[in-house]
Amino acid sequence: MKNKSLELFKALADATRQEILGLLGEEERSVNEICASFERITQPTVSHHLQILKRCEIVDTHRKGKRVFYSVNKKVLRNGFEEFIEKFKIQVLE
Repeated sequence: MKNKSLELFKALADATRQEILGLLGEEERSVNEICASFERITQPTVSHHLQILKRCEIVDTHRKGKRVFYSVNKKVLRNGFEEFIEKFKIQVLE
């Protein structure tokens, strides 16, 4: 059985994927819109990072015509962090 929180943190460990999530945290975007925010990253590279995030269910997708839009799956992020906190018995102050 795969450790979902481990896969989540592996996906989040990459700086480019963190930047992509930052953009998607603002609003849903297409691959082309995400690419426009980066100077030196090609569309195939952005698509590769999005596929990693999608495989871990960190991002959701939906189609509008021919374009695919990506957004953050906050529920998966929250559950992954909660699983991590429980696993290591981390005390979180509220």
